Amino acid sequence: MSEGPRQPQDAPPLFPMERKCPFQPPDQYAGLRADQPVSRVKLAVSGKEVWVVARQEHVRQVLTEPHMSSSFVNPGYPLQVPVPPEALAAMETPLVAMDLPQHALHRRAIIPELTVKRVQALRERIQEVVDEHVTAMLDKGGPLDLLTELAIPVPSLILCELLGVPAADIPYFRDFAERTVRNDVTPQDIALAMEEMDAYLGKLVTSKENEPADDLLGRVVTKNSESNTLTHREIVALARMLISGGFDTLTNMIVLGVGVLLEHPDQLAHLKRDPSLTRNAIEELLRYLSIADSATSRTATEDIEIAGVLIRKGEGIIALNGSANRDERAFENPDTLDIFREIGLHSAFGHGIHQCPGSSLVRVELEIVYNTLFARIPTLRLAVPAHELPFKKSTLIQGLDALPVTW
Repeated sequence: MSEGPRQPQDAPPLFPMERKCPFQPPDQYAGLRADQPVSRVKLAVSGKEVWVVARQEHVRQVLTEPHMSSSFVNPGYPLQVPVPPEALAAMETPLVAMDLPQHALHRRAIIPELTVKRVQALRERIQEVVDEHVTAMLDKGGPLDLLTELAIPVPSLILCELLGVPAADIPYFRDFAERTVRNDVTPQDIALAMEEMDAYLGKLVTSKENEPADDLLGRVVTKNSESNTLTHREIVALARMLISGGFDTLTNMIVLGVGVLLEHPDQLAHLKRDPSLTRNAIEELLRYLSIADSATSRTATEDIEIAGVLIRKGEGIIALNGSANRDERAFENPDTLDIFREIGLHSAFGHGIHQCPGSSLVRVELEIVYNTLFARIPTLRLAVPAHELPFKKSTLIQGLDALPVTW
């Protein structure tokens, strides 16, 4: 391997970079793609210097490179939330932080539960839940907050039923999912949240081990009792990852998707006239919004070269999905929302072996929510100017704190 030039940067910028709009990536990303596609940044949460990768081809290289580790406990890993090292060492590694071959073993435990066929079988129930909440919105009348009336309860209820956990505990699950992706909480707060959630899930898994249940978690436990592939603690870690990934991401994608469509009335008009466009529109919204922009991190396990830059063994790298999905080299007019776009491949769900296993469920829920909402409330509009929408600024997952709407 050549000794590629190191990019000279006297004062690396702080990361994450500031967003000025809930629907747009940080302004600096365009400059990184043009001039410094592989560059150094300083993590605001720790002061550690790591690499960021901005162009799509290099993001894909990082996410498929065999000499990259996803392990949180690697000293070079670019953690963006203040998790105490002792808490990381104490917890069972979640799927998202595993490397091969362990990752493949654990992923196989849940993939049969999230296949397209299995998700399609949930359509009728998802439609029922969405209809109930849209009816409640109509009964209540506008203006109201779409986040609390629709975007939080719908995916939360579906996930609870899927996992076989009590719907009454939704606030607890949401609090856990939100706290563990924020960078403005204390390390003690995150450690306590993880400890409490593991204790809760430990009891839940034990109950399903003692009394078989016909839900996702119950079926994983039952199958594992025959294969004895995973330990009790490993199933708890699997459940923790599903809750952490499922209770916040879809909520944020619903409110941001509705918000950005209301801000693009021409695109929304096409969608209302022809709901068959919804599936393509969802892919465009996933690309355009890229809510898990910087959640994809790695550590180099060998010296590698990206875009002529030498990344040394042990150094941390963040693959910027939000930048890759606005890359002018991959998408024509990438800053334009175009629901007719032939998208090809975007990296909103990640890429490679860690690509989101729940992507089929996300797509189906978004399709039913958007089609139902705009069909039953065709005059839906923002109740405040778009620039007044309160949005999250201290979290790895982009989202809104409220979406006031009326009709």
